[in-house]
This record gives sequence, structure tokens and C-alpha cells, in this order.
Amino acid sequence: MRALKILSGFAEKYFAILIIIFSVTAFLQPDWFKPFSPHITLLLGFVMFTMGLTLKASDFKLVFTKPIPVIIGIVSQFSIMPSVAFLISIVFRLPSEIAAGLILLGSVPGGTSSNVMTYLAKGNVPLSITMTSVSTLLAPIVTPLLLLLLAGQWMPVDPITMFKSIIQVILIPIMLGIIVNKLVPAVPEKGASILPFISIVAIIIIVSSIIGANKTNIASAGFTVFIAVFLHNGIGYLLGYFAGKLTKLPEQDCRTNAIEVGIQNSGLGVALAAAHLSPLAALPSAFASAWQVVTGTFLAQFWSTRAPYDEEVASDEKTKKMS
Repeated sequence: MRALKILSGFAEKYFAILIIIFSVTAFLQPDWFKPFSPHITLLLGFVMFTMGLTLKASDFKLVFTKPIPVIIGIVSQFSIMPSVAFLISIVFRLPSEIAAGLILLGSVPGGTSSNVMTYLAKGNVPLSITMTSVSTLLAPIVTPLLLLLLAGQWMPVDPITMFKSIIQVILIPIMLGIIVNKLVPAVPEKGASILPFISIVAIIIIVSSIIGANKTNIASAGFTVFIAVFLHNGIGYLLGYFAGKLTKLPEQDCRTNAIEVGIQNSGLGVALAAAHLSPLAALPSAFASAWQVVTGTFLAQFWSTRAPYDEEVASDEKTKKMS
């Protein structure tokens, strides 16, 4: 068990590097990963189940006690990222499948890794967890509607089928995880050291299988997809942060909003694109899986060395009172 705990810690610390290594390997040796393609939905369902195991009723408390930051965050999440994806698709005249895939990436809820990034960035972790949870619960309705509204001109979208798919892949596994956590709390407690590792392995397999199945498409459109994802992710961080500033949120909440907006549930984007759009449409989410972990880690490290302005002010006031 100790070895598993060490391995899990290693995987969490070097997740970005691991996913890049396996992505390159999948591109060079696609046959190694193609057999996993039919199991993407199952793997993502397991990741969502492990997320459910970590959730408690208290994670939703902020919705009722301090709803304004949560509402600002959710509105930012589901307005900034789909709109930015749409504008990038128009300005750069992206191919239809890539445009639809980028808009899908912008329309999925926040990624679970945002909670860790928020912690490292000295942000508001309870707010981050609440925003991720609420946006995930809203995804069955919001994601298909956004995709229909913004991507319908590029590819046919069936919102009803996608709604059912998100319920099966996201909500049911999460609810099962919450139930297990409530009825058998020993399960998440004993699995705390290995569940993150298994989730990371599942995400790496999901991304690698998509890249392996799209080697030809990546060779021809890979640079275009990377530039689109690069801009989408960076603008998301920037606008997410300033959305907090404009609404006069504390600095901690602004950092949280930036990370929650910028980091998407790319695994869900991959699964939905592969199931409802096309393999090529899954590439933006596959690329984002690696890229947003890299940028999120750098952003978190940058902020980790700088105390939030609110803390600096409080510290100064405390010093003045003492003197």
C-alpha cells in the first residue's frame, strides 16, 4: 500500500509530463492504444465515480451561504469559454470538425484538476470545489444547448441524445460515488491513496487512445488544433480573472474564477466528441488534457509565491494595530 501511495503521489506531481509522454508515444505507436478506444466512456465514468466519492453535502454549502461568487463563476464558465471558442473558430476559419470540437471543449463543465490548482495558487478551495460540482451537475442541460446554439452551423447536433449520454457518463457515476461515500465512508478513506492514481491512469488512456486513433488527422491539422487550444485556454484564464475583478470579488476568488474558467473537463469533451461528433472533433479536448495541466501548474506556481492582495492588506492592518 505504501508503494501505491508513493506511485500515486508521483503520478499527481508529474501528471502533465506523463500525459505528454504518453501522447507522443500514442502518436508514434498508435496500435498500442487503439484497443482502448471502445472503452473511453467506461473509463470516464470511473473517473466521475471517484469524483463522487470525494464529494459531500458540505461541498454545496456555499451555493446557499455565499451564492454570489458561485453564480459569477458558473456564469463565467458557461459564457466565456463557449464564446471564446466560437470567436476563435470564426476568426481562424477552423475546419468544421475542429470548430465543433473546440466549442464542445468550451461548453463542458470545469475540470476536477482545477481544485488542486486553486489550492496551489492560494485561491478559494471551497469555492473551487463548489463551482466544479455545480457546473458538472448543470452540464446535462447546458452543454448540449450551448453546442446546438454555437456549433450547429458546422456539424449536426442532437441535444437529446447528448443529454442522455452526459447523464449516463457524468451524473449517474457521481451520484453513485456520493451514495457510497455516505453509506460506506470506509471506501473513499481506504482508497484515498490509490483512487487518484487510477483516475490519472484512466485519463491518460483516454487521451492516448484518441491521439492514437487520429494519427493521420494530427499530422495534417495538429498545429491548427494546438494554436486554437492555446488561445482558448489562455484567454479563459485572463477573462475569468477579470470577470472576478469586474464584479469586485476578493483576490482569492478572482484566482479561483480564472482557474475554474480556464480548466475544462477535457475528458468529457473527448468522450462526447468521439460518441456524438467525430474522432477529429475530439482532438481539441485531447490536446487540452495535456496543455491545460501544464499551464494550470505554471499559473498556480506563479500565484503560490504571491500572497493574495486581501491577505497583504489584512497583514498590514494587523501590523499597524500591533504597533
